[in-house]
Amino acid sequence: MGAFVADVPLRWSDMDVFGHVNHARTVTLLEEARVELLFTEASRRGLLGLAEGVVVAKLAVDYRAPIAHAAGPLQVRLSVRDLRPASFVIDYSASTSGAPAVATAETTLVPYDLSAGRPRRLTADEHEFLAEWQLAVAEAGDRA
Repeated sequence: MGAFVADVPLRWSDMDVFGHVNHARTVTLLEEARVELLFTEASRRGLLGLAEGVVVAKLAVDYRAPIAHAAGPLQVRLSVRDLRPASFVIDYSASTSGAPAVATAETTLVPYDLSAGRPRRLTADEHEFLAEWQLAVAEAGDRA
């Protein structure tokens, strides 16, 4: 299917003293986009397990330009790679007003059983859902 796209509103409180969105707020905005995919879209399709427990095992963010509040909503394109039985990676490309990416990021995520207090494997349905958001090799190369 390709990338999932989420429009995340920028709030006045996202700005720091330098007039741009700081690192912590950027990570929160990316998280809000990820919630749209893993919780909202997955739940819309009847998959509730991801919303019941997924933990971030790794996070990396690369900034390409400052994110200004006045730029409007942050458009975040999310795609899945390294889809394994008990983990997966989400790649992000964030831009404003159709401009080139202001930030790219990746998170390694692990499904987690909160009641058992341990990681778990993806269900077949969750794996199939996440596989829909994998980019074709040629398309992923264009993103780099």
